[in-house]
Amino acid sequence: MPVSKSASIEFVETAERINEPVTKFGGQPVWIEESQWPLSKQTGNPMEFICQIELSENLFTGSKGKMAYIFMTEEEEYIDGTWEPDGGENAIIIQPGIPSVKVKEIQGGPSIKKYVKVEGYDRLQPQLKEYSVLLTVQEDPEYASEEIRSNWDDSKFDEYAQSLDGNKIGGTPIFLQGDEFPDGGGFKLLLQLDSTQIPFHVNFGDAGIAYAFINQDGTAGKFLWQCA
Repeated sequence: MPVSKSASIEFVETAERINEPVTKFGGQPVWIEESQWPLSKQTGNPMEFICQIELSENLFTGSKGKMAYIFMTEEEEYIDGTWEPDGGENAIIIQPGIPSVKVKEIQGGPSIKKYVKVEGYDRLQPQLKEYSVLLTVQEDPEYASEEIRSNWDDSKFDEYAQSLDGNKIGGTPIFLQGDEFPDGGGFKLLLQLDSTQIPFHVNFGDAGIAYAFINQDGTAGKFLWQCA
């Protein structure tokens, strides 16, 4: 079976701010051009920064973009549509490039948090966190459509699914629900992020998994998530 390259992610919490244009989660974006912070369609507030992914030649051959920044709306009041690729409540900003959503040039904004036990509080308290990553390049089997998989027995599907599970950059997605590539065709996986296997909080619904995609020349991205 043909294969594609991906890189599995190991998160490393860091106490020092990462100021280099490298793959990281949390903290503040390290822009390679001017700040292009996306705004929620519903509230107009800055979205929460999740991560930045280096579009390395090793995994994204021929990409015109060099860095992809991923954001999603996260506010105290529930905001609908964060799971939709075109709902206006998530965004992938690629630099160098021109954003396709409304942005604002600000120096800092909301970022991911970890909920921890703090003395004097009954409930876990949110703390801003930042993570570097250790990446291990691996080989994923090529994508097999739902139609193809419907002819497989359980053991073959389980082997396929297990080989694609987990947090990774690039490669082949394993969808939690039905296959859901962004409209327009030509998109490939940028990031697969499983909310049950990460050390920080993201609201992808009930045990949800997020999927970020970029187009073939690395100039545009789409983001969505599915939950159980």
